[in-house]
Amino acid sequence: MKIAILASGGLGLKCIEDIFKNYKIDFIATDSASAGIIEFAEQKAIPVFKGNPRKGKLFEFAKGFQLDILFSINYLFIIEPDMISLAVYPINFHGSLLPKYRGRTPHVWSIINNEKQTGITAHIIDDGCDTGDIILQKLIGINEVDTGNDILQKYVAIYPGMINEIIALFKKNAIQSSPQQHALATYFDKRTPEDGEINWNWQKERINNWIRAQALPYPGAFTFYNSTKIIIDKIAYSDIGYNNNIANGTVLKCNGEMMSVKTSNGAIDLIEIRKVEGGIFPPTGSKLGS
Repeated sequence: MKIAILASGGLGLKCIEDIFKNYKIDFIATDSASAGIIEFAEQKAIPVFKGNPRKGKLFEFAKGFQLDILFSINYLFIIEPDMISLAVYPINFHGSLLPKYRGRTPHVWSIINNEKQTGITAHIIDDGCDTGDIILQKLIGINEVDTGNDILQKYVAIYPGMINEIIALFKKNAIQSSPQQHALATYFDKRTPEDGEINWNWQKERINNWIRAQALPYPGAFTFYNSTKIIIDKIAYSDIGYNNNIANGTVLKCNGEMMSVKTSNGAIDLIEIRKVEGGIFPPTGSKLGS
């Protein structure tokens, strides 16, 4: 059985390590920043492609391989058609219950949108974006305190078992797939650090979801006091009293470590503040937001 893996980041490395315990890996492709994957491949003498695969560069590296399975795991690049054609089963793992949440960082978007569950889908890679036929799905619950990283760690625990399940199906010639219900599809785009600004006119529940979805190790939700950027990782709902006529985003209390802030439907305590640029905390009565 010939297996190749396109993977990035810690999740990709965990899956590569698990596969390598039981199976030969013919080659690995990863991005230049995934140092752990590159180091593992070099230590184990696995051929590795590093960097941008576009415009046929990865295909030139891989075209001599005739693959049974090509796994894409947290890979940062869209896979070009010539690469798809190299494998009998080109299979991508996507962090949602497709066809919902096609696109980038679906676990982060799921928390932002107050979803109670997400999942992992193994699907055939086709020319679309997360549109291929579904082989296997696993459901994952989202609780009210889960962060984006918490969901990622749930993925880490489940991905290897799904991979082994698919390999077992292949060995029995029993891989089956079913088309996605494309009419039910939703798509969410790539997020950037600049997308994390808090809107204090939102309700406190939405602000909480916004913050926990982007908490460490992600870039973080943030606000401004004048030109000072404040990055926030965790809040709690507050029972502090306030005047309903004051503006949303008003600092109701600040002790130099924690702040209470008014939202559109109540107050919140900023209980984990990652960074205040310049160390200047806004005084009580000041207004947050750009």
